[in-house]
Amino acid sequence: MRIALGISYQGTHYHGWQAQPQLVTIQSTLEAAIARIANHPVELSCAGRTDKGVHALGQVGHFDTVSHREKRGWLLGINTYLPQDIRVDWVEEVGEAFHARFSALFRRYRYIIRNHSAPSALWNQYTTHYYRPLDEQRMQEAAMYLIGEHDFSAFRASSCQSKTPIREITELRVFRQAHRVMIDITANAFLHHMVRNIAAVLMLIGSGKQSPKWAEEVLRTCDRSQAGVTAPPNGLYLCEVGYPNPFRLPSPQAEGWID
Repeated sequence: MRIALGISYQGTHYHGWQAQPQLVTIQSTLEAAIARIANHPVELSCAGRTDKGVHALGQVGHFDTVSHREKRGWLLGINTYLPQDIRVDWVEEVGEAFHARFSALFRRYRYIIRNHSAPSALWNQYTTHYYRPLDEQRMQEAAMYLIGEHDFSAFRASSCQSKTPIREITELRVFRQAHRVMIDITANAFLHHMVRNIAAVLMLIGSGKQSPKWAEEVLRTCDRSQAGVTAPPNGLYLCEVGYPNPFRLPSPQAEGWID
């Protein structure tokens, strides 16, 4: 049978999602815990491979097993063998037609910026600190140039292995909550570092170093060197993955301060 999982994690202490030799990753940690309950090795696929330091509230994965357990048994059992910064939030039995990555209709990320003169003692692992004042309205004006289907080569990492740079952003919203500036971005899929590179461009615009029109200019160059630095990973969250209704998967739970 095929089992789908809703997964959340704090990515600070892991070398990203993907299993790598000699490194502690989200995937390898989860596979080891699942294998103890399944009584056989498993290979866990996910909706989106997050980078080192990136967090998730709505990651989705699946694995195949010959073992039969109640959903509660899978949930409690797997979590028993996980560290406190990784959790399985729900378990559903799905058919072989389901694939965590290829069945997904969209992914939604949130990038959280602490916009304050001083960094936070408590939230430095969960937000990106930016000390220059940010104008979220300028950032939103710039964001509008990126909505739609485009060639996002200017916003992809040089190591990106995607066959095509064409992606469709369906929503890109910038708003403020006190000292936090939020960037919400939804697309059918994302290129490697795409969200962090977009966040970096929007922060330069919000600080007044560039005009809102610059976002469109960077996009049209299709040249990664034009977009500047990549924003840090610690403010980035994979919040939600959307699937067709027939799969009937649970929605991620709101976390209060992030939603």
